[in-house]
Amino acid sequence: MNVSVCTISFRHMLLSFADIAQFVHEQRFQAIELWGVHAKSLSQGGAAVIEHCRYLLKLYQIEISMISDYIDVSPQADMKSSILKCDELIALAQQFGTNKIRTFAGKAPSQSVNKHEREMVVNHLRVIGERCAAAGIMLLIETHPNTIADNTESTLLLMKEVNHEAVKVNLDFLHLWEAGDDPLASYGQLHNWVENFHLKNITSLENCTVFDSNNVYAPSGSRSGIVPLSDGQVDYASIIKAIHKSGKNASLEWFGDDPLRYLAQERQWIQQLV
Repeated sequence: MNVSVCTISFRHMLLSFADIAQFVHEQRFQAIELWGVHAKSLSQGGAAVIEHCRYLLKLYQIEISMISDYIDVSPQADMKSSILKCDELIALAQQFGTNKIRTFAGKAPSQSVNKHEREMVVNHLRVIGERCAAAGIMLLIETHPNTIADNTESTLLLMKEVNHEAVKVNLDFLHLWEAGDDPLASYGQLHNWVENFHLKNITSLENCTVFDSNNVYAPSGSRSGIVPLSDGQVDYASIIKAIHKSGKNASLEWFGDDPLRYLAQERQWIQQLV
């Protein structure tokens, strides 16, 4: 199992790509999960900036594990715009040498969508998945609240409905626990589709709202309840032991304060476990 740092953890810090790459190397991470906003910003710097990023990756013997962004596949999606966004992310993935793009399955909980709406999301994912496949890219659907992939049962059904070799799962253990599912049992059911893991923890179910996107993006948003993997409600000791021989990538998402300190501690804890 390779372990990545998510650059969204540094969304409110002034760090360069060189700073992040050096940190990742020094703390013995194997990869960087690059937030789409950061990838686009670096790309806008021109070919010299991209070349320097690739030089740093080679220098430190690390890689970009995935570009994490959002492509609208909801029933209301303007698919022309979504395809353009997909093409933009494919280009970024190719620039940074990764074969994975993360997105979400719509904008509404699975229980609130009717059969026709669900079919539209499935069809939209097939369209985007086919475009990714043509470029040698995998499209990873994150298990996440307020999407069709908000619990294990619905995510499993979604994978069978889409039935496309390029459409896979980014398994966020906390969000499946939040849905009332057993994280390890969920992994067992979704194993054939899982290509990446997201790791984060929380002190209580009530505090899971801190991971709502509007709160995450707000510099003054609440960080209440965000704790290291070893301290929260999700049993990550068991999870890490179960997935460390998977050959997949696991990304640390730290949305709390002082990310450099906590991510370094998380890496040490994982190393001690395995």
